[in-house]
Amino acid sequence: MYETFEKLLQQHGVTAYKVSKETGVTQSTLSDWKRGRSTPKSSNMKKIADYFHVSVDYLMTGNESENKEWEPALTDKDEQDIQKELDNLLDRLDNNTGLMFDGEAMDDETKELLKASLEHAVRTARITAKKKYTPKKYRK
Repeated sequence: MYETFEKLLQQHGVTAYKVSKETGVTQSTLSDWKRGRSTPKSSNMKKIADYFHVSVDYLMTGNESENKEWEPALTDKDEQDIQKELDNLLDRLDNNTGLMFDGEAMDDETKELLKASLEHAVRTARITAKKKYTPKKYRK
């Protein structure tokens, strides 16, 4: 287990002393761990794992967990659909209401901000739908 810790130290270019100071895990704990006398408590393992932005499982075994949560990705078709939907939304807003803000016609900067907001909303909705409705057998 300590080998993984040493590997992370080298990858990040830090010393055990610096990790000790920044995480609050004592140097004696790290020293005992190195000598095989003990392993840090789970709370200390979590601190060390968080410091290196890895999982506790990786810190303990040196292997990434096989049970990572599936994250959907947008395909080219999704990107095209999002763009069409966004253009359609903006077109309907522009034609029906003239895009007014506080009684005044929207300037170009505000229109761009609205477009960015709508695009983010549509993307988030698409990813959420994929996460929720994709059958487990199609999740890779």
